[in-house]
Amino acid sequence: MSNSSEQAAPQQLDRKTRVKSILGGSAGNLVEWYDWYVYAAFTLYFASQFFPDGDDTVKLLQAAAVFALGFLMRPIGAWVMGIYADRKGRKAGLTVSVSLMCVGSLIIACAPTYDSVGMLAPALLLFARLLQGLSVGGEYGSSATYLTEMAGKNHRGFFSSFQYVTLISGQLLALCVLIVLQRTLTEGQLTEWGWRIPFAIGALLAIVVFWIRRGLVETQSSKDAQEQAKKGGPKSSALALFTKYPKQAFTVIMLTAGGTLAFNTFTTYLQKYLVNTSGFEKTTATEITTAAIFIFMLLQPAVGALSDKIGRKPVMIAFGVLGVLFTIPIFNGLGSTTSPTTAFMLCMSGMVIVTGYTAINAVVKAELFPAHIRALGVALPYAIANTLFGGTAELVALSFKNAGHENYFFYYITFMIGISLLTYIFMKDTKKHSQILDD
Repeated sequence: MSNSSEQAAPQQLDRKTRVKSILGGSAGNLVEWYDWYVYAAFTLYFASQFFPDGDDTVKLLQAAAVFALGFLMRPIGAWVMGIYADRKGRKAGLTVSVSLMCVGSLIIACAPTYDSVGMLAPALLLFARLLQGLSVGGEYGSSATYLTEMAGKNHRGFFSSFQYVTLISGQLLALCVLIVLQRTLTEGQLTEWGWRIPFAIGALLAIVVFWIRRGLVETQSSKDAQEQAKKGGPKSSALALFTKYPKQAFTVIMLTAGGTLAFNTFTTYLQKYLVNTSGFEKTTATEITTAAIFIFMLLQPAVGALSDKIGRKPVMIAFGVLGVLFTIPIFNGLGSTTSPTTAFMLCMSGMVIVTGYTAINAVVKAELFPAHIRALGVALPYAIANTLFGGTAELVALSFKNAGHENYFFYYITFMIGISLLTYIFMKDTKKHSQILDD
C-alpha cells in the first residue's frame, strides 16, 4: 500500500545530480552539528561565566545539565519536524532546522554573563540550547532520510555514511576552532570573551546553509508520498508511527541506545575525561581528541561501503561485540596513562569500534520505513533514545565522578552496548529487506 508510490515512479536522477544533492545536503548537516558541538567543545571556558559557584567539576556538571536539557527538545523537534518533512518534503524540513540552529547560536554568542544579569544568563543559555535541540531533533531525520533516498540502491551505505562524516566534521571543526583560539588567545581571554567567537561563526555559517538548502533537489520518494497523500493515501503522524509500525520504532530505539551512548562518550565526553581524570592539559586533550576524531571521520565511508557489500547486520554486530569486550579496558587504560601517544591510540581504538554503528545507522533506520512516514520513523525513535542515553552521557559520567565511582560509567556503557547487540542479532538485515524500493 504505502510502498506502491515508490514502485510506480522510480527516481530518475543521474549520478551527477545525486552527488551534487548529497554534497549540498551534507554541507548543511556539517554546519548544524558544528553549532551543536561548539557548546561541548567550549564548556571548559564558558561554564564559569554562567555558573560561577562550585569547583570545576560542579561547574562542568551544571553546563552538562544544560547540554542534556537541550537533548530533551530533540524528541519534540523530531516529532514536529519529522511530520513536516514527510508531508512538505525533506528539503523543507532541512531548511527550517538550520534556521532554528542559527537563532540559537546567535543568542549564545550575544548572551550576557551571570555577573551582568544574574540568573537571566543561564536562563538565556538554556533557551538557546532548547532551540538548538529542537533544530537537531528535526535535522537528523530529515538529513538521514534525504541522503538515503538520494543515494542509489547499490550505494546507500556509502552515501548515507556522509551524514556522520559531516556530523563528525562539524564536531571536528568545532575542535579546530578551539585549537586556533587556544593558540591565539590566552586562557583568560578565552574565558572572558573568546568563547563567543565560535558561536558567532556558527550563526553566520547557518545563514549561508539556509540559501544552499533552498536550492536542493527534492527526492522522488518524498514527491511520490506527497502525491499519494493528496489522493487520500497514508499521512505521517506519531499515532500512525506507533500503532502501524511499533516493531520498527522499537527497533530504532534499541539499536540506537548503545550506539549513541558510545558515540557521545568517545567524541564529546572524552576531552573532559582526559583533563579531569587522566590529568592532561586542556590543549593536549583537545589535540588528542581532534586527531582521533579526524581519522574517525575518514573511516565512515569505508565502513558504509563495506555494508553495501556484506550487509548492515554484520557491521552492527561487530560494533556490539567489540564494544562489550573493550570499552572498560580502553577507559581504564586512558585513566592511568600519562603518554599522549598512548592516549591517542586508546581513543582511536574506541572510535574504530563505534564506526560500526555510526557509519550505517542512518541507512538502517531509513530502510525500515515506507516513504510517507520515513522522516518521522527515523527521527522520533532515534531522538527518544538519544535523549535518554546520548544526551545524558556527560551528565551521568560527571555524576559518577562527583560521587567517587567514575568506573561505574564504563560498566553502564558496556551494558547498553550489550542491549543494542541483542537487537542487532535478532533483527533482519535491512539491506536485503529495505523499504526504499526506488533504484
